[in-house]
Amino acid sequence: MSEYSIRLFEDDAAIIAIGEGLLARTLPRADWTHEAHLAACTWLVRNRPDIAIERELPAIISAYNEAVGGVNDDTQGYHETITQVYIAGVKAHLAEVWVEVSLHAAVNTLLLSPRGRRDLPLRFYSKERLLSVHARRSFIEPDLASLDLI
Repeated sequence: MSEYSIRLFEDDAAIIAIGEGLLARTLPRADWTHEAHLAACTWLVRNRPDIAIERELPAIISAYNEAVGGVNDDTQGYHETITQVYIAGVKAHLAEVWVEVSLHAAVNTLLLSPRGRRDLPLRFYSKERLLSVHARRSFIEPDLASLDLI
């Protein structure tokens, strides 16, 4: 995996705007980055208890993708297994950070941690298994390590 610069957040407002833009399907497609995915997920878990994240996030992301001209098919768009791995990572991270920590501090520490890495799912899944159509369409169990280690 190539190196990349992690884009950290300067304030809570930037994260809230991403989360609200995702829900409203108005977030510009170019702004839907890896960091934005984790920021939105963190905001939803932490600030939107009315959303059952594991159950509802798949439809939220799929609808957003379509609203910005994307496609959810066997090779692109929404990926169920990757989404569920990152939800587990976000929840595990939030369980470890202080409640008093600002939203952007929680997201930034996540992004700088192993749980925030772009290759997190590959700690648990072989590339072939993770990139399969079955893994994209439905959650599948890992073949390298237990997700309990997340």
